[in-house]
Amino acid sequence: MTSVAVLGTGLLGTAIATRLLHQGLNVHVWNRDSSRIAPLAAMGANVIDDLEQVVENHRPIITVLRDASATTSVIDGVGHLQGSTVIPMGTMGVEESRNLAKHVAGQGGSYLEAPVLGSRPQALNGTLLVMAGGEALDFNQQHELLTHLAEQPMHVGPVGSGAATKLALNQMIASLTHSFSLSIRLIQQSGVPVETFMKILRPSALYAPTFDKKLQRMLDQHYSDPNFSTALLRKDLRLFLEEAAAAGLQTNGLQGLATLLEDAQGGDLDDQDYCALHELTVLR
Repeated sequence: MTSVAVLGTGLLGTAIATRLLHQGLNVHVWNRDSSRIAPLAAMGANVIDDLEQVVENHRPIITVLRDASATTSVIDGVGHLQGSTVIPMGTMGVEESRNLAKHVAGQGGSYLEAPVLGSRPQALNGTLLVMAGGEALDFNQQHELLTHLAEQPMHVGPVGSGAATKLALNQMIASLTHSFSLSIRLIQQSGVPVETFMKILRPSALYAPTFDKKLQRMLDQHYSDPNFSTALLRKDLRLFLEEAAAAGLQTNGLQGLATLLEDAQGGDLDDQDYCALHELTVLR
Protein backbone atom coordinates (compact mmCIF):
# COMPACT_ATOMS: atom_id res chain seq x y z
CA MET A 1 0.00 0.00 0.00
CA THR A 2 1.34 3.42 -0.97
CA SER A 3 2.22 5.51 2.06
CA VAL A 4 2.14 9.33 2.17
CA ALA A 5 2.39 12.01 4.82
CA VAL A 6 0.17 15.11 4.78
CA LEU A 7 1.43 17.96 6.95
CA GLY A 8 -1.16 20.66 7.55
CA THR A 9 -4.83 19.77 7.92
CA GLY A 10 -6.68 22.99 7.34
CA LEU A 11 -9.57 23.06 4.87
CA LEU A 12 -7.53 22.01 1.84
CA GLY A 13 -5.14 19.71 3.69
CA THR A 14 -8.00 17.81 5.30
CA ALA A 15 -9.71 17.43 1.92
CA ILE A 16 -6.49 16.16 0.31
CA ALA A 17 -5.90 13.66 3.11
CA THR A 18 -9.53 12.52 2.92
CA ARG A 19 -9.26 11.95 -0.83
CA LEU A 20 -6.07 9.93 -0.43
CA LEU A 21 -7.67 7.81 2.30
CA HIS A 22 -10.66 7.12 0.06
CA GLN A 23 -8.24 6.12 -2.71
CA GLY A 24 -6.83 3.43 -0.44
CA LEU A 25 -3.51 5.03 0.48
CA ASN A 26 -1.82 4.67 3.84
CA VAL A 27 -2.07 8.29 5.00
CA HIS A 28 -0.10 9.78 7.89
CA VAL A 29 -1.23 13.22 9.08
CA TRP A 30 0.18 16.01 11.23
CA ASN A 31 -1.10 19.40 12.27
CA ARG A 32 0.25 21.96 14.71
CA ASP A 33 -3.16 21.92 16.38
CA SER A 34 -3.57 18.19 16.95
CA SER A 35 -7.31 18.52 17.60
CA ARG A 36 -7.82 19.16 13.88
CA ILE A 37 -6.56 15.65 13.08
CA ALA A 38 -9.31 13.81 14.96
CA PRO A 39 -11.77 13.51 12.02
CA LEU A 40 -9.02 12.11 9.79
CA ALA A 41 -7.94 9.65 12.48
CA ALA A 42 -11.55 8.47 12.70
CA MET A 43 -11.40 7.77 8.95
CA GLY A 44 -8.27 5.64 9.36
CA ALA A 45 -5.40 8.11 9.04
CA ASN A 46 -2.29 7.50 11.11
CA VAL A 47 -1.52 10.37 13.48
CA ILE A 48 2.04 11.71 13.49
CA ASP A 49 2.87 12.78 17.04
CA ASP A 50 6.48 13.74 16.35
CA LEU A 51 7.63 15.32 13.09
CA GLU A 52 10.70 13.10 13.09
CA GLN A 53 8.34 10.17 12.37
CA VAL A 54 7.43 11.70 9.01
CA VAL A 55 10.22 10.16 6.94
CA GLU A 56 9.73 6.54 8.00
CA ASN A 57 9.74 4.27 4.92
CA HIS A 58 10.90 7.22 2.75
CA ARG A 59 7.30 8.20 2.13
CA PRO A 60 6.53 11.35 0.09
CA ILE A 61 5.61 14.37 2.19
CA ILE A 62 2.78 16.63 1.05
CA THR A 63 2.68 19.97 2.84
CA VAL A 64 -0.45 22.14 2.82
CA LEU A 65 0.63 25.08 4.94
CA ARG A 66 -0.14 28.78 4.90
CA ASP A 67 3.10 30.08 3.41
CA ALA A 68 6.79 29.41 2.76
CA SER A 69 7.83 30.42 6.26
CA ALA A 70 5.46 27.95 7.89
CA THR A 71 6.50 25.22 5.45
CA THR A 72 10.21 25.78 6.08
CA SER A 73 9.66 25.70 9.83
CA VAL A 74 7.79 22.40 9.66
CA ILE A 75 10.35 20.79 7.34
CA ASP A 76 13.08 21.91 9.75
CA GLY A 77 11.22 20.00 12.44
CA VAL A 78 11.30 16.83 10.36
CA GLY A 79 15.11 16.83 10.37
CA HIS A 80 17.02 14.66 7.91
CA LEU A 81 14.70 13.72 5.06
CA GLN A 82 16.45 10.44 4.14
CA GLY A 83 15.63 10.73 0.44
CA SER A 84 11.94 11.56 0.88
CA THR A 85 10.32 13.92 -1.60
CA VAL A 86 8.76 17.08 -0.20
CA ILE A 87 5.70 18.19 -2.21
CA PRO A 88 4.41 21.61 -1.11
CA MET A 89 0.89 22.27 -2.38
CA GLY A 90 0.38 25.67 -0.78
CA THR A 91 0.99 28.96 -2.57
CA MET A 92 4.36 30.68 -2.19
CA GLY A 93 6.62 33.05 -4.06
CA VAL A 94 9.00 31.92 -6.79
CA GLU A 95 12.19 32.67 -4.87
CA GLU A 96 10.61 31.32 -1.70
CA SER A 97 10.03 28.01 -3.44
CA ARG A 98 13.55 27.91 -4.87
CA ASN A 99 15.00 28.64 -1.44
CA LEU A 100 12.86 25.91 0.10
CA ALA A 101 14.13 23.48 -2.55
CA LYS A 102 17.70 24.25 -1.50
CA HIS A 103 16.68 23.83 2.13
CA VAL A 104 15.17 20.42 1.41
CA ALA A 105 18.25 19.32 -0.54
CA GLY A 106 20.41 20.32 2.44
CA GLN A 107 18.31 17.99 4.59
CA GLY A 108 18.83 15.09 2.20
CA GLY A 109 15.49 15.20 0.40
CA SER A 110 14.05 15.79 -3.07
CA TYR A 111 11.67 18.62 -3.90
CA LEU A 112 8.68 18.89 -6.22
CA GLU A 113 6.53 21.99 -5.84
CA ALA A 114 2.95 21.13 -6.72
CA PRO A 115 0.62 24.05 -6.02
CA VAL A 116 -2.99 23.41 -6.90
CA LEU A 117 -5.88 25.34 -8.38
CA GLY A 118 -9.14 24.36 -6.78
CA SER A 119 -10.34 23.99 -3.25
CA ARG A 120 -12.09 21.53 -0.97
CA PRO A 121 -14.71 20.19 -3.45
CA GLN A 122 -12.12 19.58 -6.17
CA ALA A 123 -9.72 17.93 -3.71
CA LEU A 124 -12.43 15.58 -2.52
CA ASN A 125 -13.38 14.45 -6.03
CA GLY A 126 -9.84 14.36 -7.42
CA THR A 127 -10.19 17.20 -9.92
CA LEU A 128 -7.63 19.67 -8.61
CA LEU A 129 -5.37 21.27 -11.21
CA VAL A 130 -1.78 20.46 -10.24
CA MET A 131 1.07 22.52 -11.71
CA ALA A 132 4.34 20.86 -10.71
CA GLY A 133 7.76 22.47 -10.81
CA GLY A 134 10.95 20.46 -10.39
CA GLU A 135 13.04 17.77 -11.99
CA ALA A 136 11.23 15.60 -14.53
CA LEU A 137 12.46 12.49 -12.70
CA ASP A 138 10.84 13.62 -9.45
CA PHE A 139 7.61 14.44 -11.27
CA ASN A 140 7.53 11.03 -12.94
CA GLN A 141 8.17 9.30 -9.62
CA GLN A 142 5.29 11.16 -7.94
CA HIS A 143 2.92 11.13 -10.91
CA GLU A 144 0.84 8.20 -9.68
CA LEU A 145 0.37 9.88 -6.30
CA LEU A 146 -0.64 13.17 -7.93
CA THR A 147 -3.21 11.45 -10.17
CA HIS A 148 -5.22 10.62 -7.04
CA LEU A 149 -5.76 14.38 -6.68
CA ALA A 150 -5.76 15.58 -10.29
CA GLU A 151 -6.96 13.99 -13.51
CA GLN A 152 -3.97 15.34 -15.43
CA PRO A 153 -1.21 16.72 -13.20
CA MET A 154 1.08 18.91 -15.30
CA HIS A 155 4.84 19.34 -15.14
CA VAL A 156 5.29 23.00 -16.07
CA GLY A 157 9.07 23.30 -15.70
CA PRO A 158 11.85 23.64 -13.12
CA VAL A 159 11.40 24.68 -9.50
CA GLY A 160 9.79 28.11 -9.41
CA SER A 161 7.70 27.65 -12.54
CA GLY A 162 4.87 25.97 -10.63
CA ALA A 163 4.88 28.76 -8.05
CA ALA A 164 4.81 31.42 -10.79
CA THR A 165 1.93 29.66 -12.58
CA LYS A 166 -0.10 29.46 -9.37
CA LEU A 167 0.44 33.13 -8.56
CA ALA A 168 -0.56 34.09 -12.10
CA LEU A 169 -3.81 32.14 -11.71
CA ASN A 170 -4.58 33.49 -8.24
CA GLN A 171 -4.07 37.03 -9.49
CA MET A 172 -6.86 36.28 -11.97
CA ILE A 173 -9.11 35.08 -9.15
CA ALA A 174 -8.70 38.44 -7.46
CA SER A 175 -9.06 40.49 -10.65
CA LEU A 176 -12.07 38.60 -12.00
CA THR A 177 -13.92 38.74 -8.69
CA HIS A 178 -13.21 42.44 -8.33
CA SER A 179 -14.29 43.33 -11.87
CA PHE A 180 -17.44 41.21 -11.59
CA SER A 181 -18.37 42.87 -8.30
CA LEU A 182 -18.00 46.35 -9.80
CA SER A 183 -20.16 45.41 -12.79
CA ILE A 184 -22.88 43.95 -10.56
CA ARG A 185 -22.86 47.07 -8.40
CA LEU A 186 -23.26 49.36 -11.41
CA ILE A 187 -26.08 47.49 -13.11
CA GLN A 188 -27.99 47.20 -9.82
CA GLN A 189 -27.71 50.94 -9.20
CA SER A 190 -28.82 51.56 -12.79
CA GLY A 191 -31.96 49.49 -12.34
CA VAL A 192 -30.95 46.65 -14.66
CA PRO A 193 -32.08 43.23 -13.34
CA VAL A 194 -29.09 41.10 -12.47
CA GLU A 195 -30.47 38.12 -14.40
CA THR A 196 -30.88 40.28 -17.51
CA PHE A 197 -27.23 41.22 -17.25
CA MET A 198 -26.23 37.57 -16.75
CA LYS A 199 -28.24 36.44 -19.80
CA ILE A 200 -26.17 38.85 -21.89
CA LEU A 201 -22.90 37.94 -20.19
CA ARG A 202 -23.13 34.12 -20.19
CA PRO A 203 -22.98 33.50 -23.97
CA SER A 204 -20.32 36.17 -24.46
CA ALA A 205 -16.54 35.79 -24.63
CA LEU A 206 -16.37 37.79 -21.38
CA TYR A 207 -17.99 35.07 -19.29
CA ALA A 208 -16.09 33.05 -16.71
CA PRO A 209 -17.76 30.19 -14.75
CA THR A 210 -16.57 31.70 -11.48
CA PHE A 211 -19.11 34.49 -11.98
CA ASP A 212 -22.06 32.14 -11.54
CA LYS A 213 -20.28 30.27 -8.75
CA LYS A 214 -20.05 33.47 -6.70
CA LEU A 215 -23.07 35.46 -7.88
CA GLN A 216 -25.63 34.23 -5.36
CA ARG A 217 -23.15 34.54 -2.50
CA MET A 218 -22.57 38.17 -3.44
CA LEU A 219 -26.28 38.95 -3.80
CA ASP A 220 -27.10 37.27 -0.48
CA GLN A 221 -23.97 38.60 1.27
CA HIS A 222 -23.30 35.00 2.27
CA TYR A 223 -19.57 34.60 2.75
CA SER A 224 -19.34 31.96 5.47
CA ASP A 225 -18.06 28.41 4.89
CA PRO A 226 -15.13 29.55 2.72
CA ASN A 227 -13.07 27.23 0.56
CA PHE A 228 -10.55 30.05 0.10
CA SER A 229 -10.50 33.05 2.41
CA THR A 230 -10.13 36.77 1.80
CA ALA A 231 -6.97 36.75 3.93
CA LEU A 232 -5.35 34.11 1.72
CA LEU A 233 -6.38 35.98 -1.44
CA ARG A 234 -4.73 39.13 -0.07
CA LYS A 235 -1.57 37.19 0.77
CA ASP A 236 -1.38 35.67 -2.71
CA LEU A 237 -2.04 38.98 -4.47
CA ARG A 238 0.74 40.56 -2.42
CA LEU A 239 3.07 37.73 -3.51
CA PHE A 240 2.08 38.22 -7.15
CA LEU A 241 2.83 41.93 -6.98
CA GLU A 242 6.24 41.24 -5.44
CA GLU A 243 7.12 38.75 -8.17
CA ALA A 244 5.76 41.03 -10.90
CA ALA A 245 7.84 43.94 -9.62
CA ALA A 246 10.94 41.74 -9.60
CA ALA A 247 10.16 40.79 -13.21
CA GLY A 248 9.90 44.45 -14.26
CA LEU A 249 6.16 44.38 -14.90
CA GLN A 250 3.83 47.38 -14.68
CA THR A 251 1.34 46.64 -11.90
CA ASN A 252 -0.32 50.00 -11.30
CA GLY A 253 -3.64 48.60 -12.46
CA LEU A 254 -3.63 46.06 -9.61
CA GLN A 255 -2.50 48.38 -6.86
CA GLY A 256 -5.99 49.71 -6.19
CA LEU A 257 -7.33 46.21 -5.60
CA ALA A 258 -4.37 45.40 -3.37
CA THR A 259 -5.08 48.56 -1.36
CA LEU A 260 -8.74 47.57 -0.94
CA LEU A 261 -7.72 44.18 0.40
CA GLU A 262 -5.01 45.62 2.64
CA ASP A 263 -7.48 48.08 4.16
CA ALA A 264 -9.73 45.14 5.09
CA GLN A 265 -6.94 43.29 6.90
CA GLY A 266 -7.83 42.23 10.42
CA GLY A 267 -11.55 42.81 9.85
CA ASP A 268 -14.57 40.52 9.66
CA LEU A 269 -13.96 39.66 6.00
CA ASP A 270 -10.58 38.00 6.57
CA ASP A 271 -11.90 34.55 7.48
CA GLN A 272 -14.80 34.67 5.04
CA ASP A 273 -14.95 33.51 1.43
CA TYR A 274 -12.84 35.66 -0.86
CA CYS A 275 -15.89 36.87 -2.79
CA ALA A 276 -16.56 38.97 0.32
CA LEU A 277 -14.41 41.56 -1.44
CA HIS A 278 -17.79 42.45 -2.96
CA GLU A 279 -18.30 44.37 0.29
CA LEU A 280 -15.31 46.55 -0.58
CA THR A 281 -16.56 47.79 -3.96
CA VAL A 282 -19.11 50.23 -2.62
CA LEU A 283 -18.35 53.48 -0.79
CA ARG A 284 -19.59 53.52 2.79
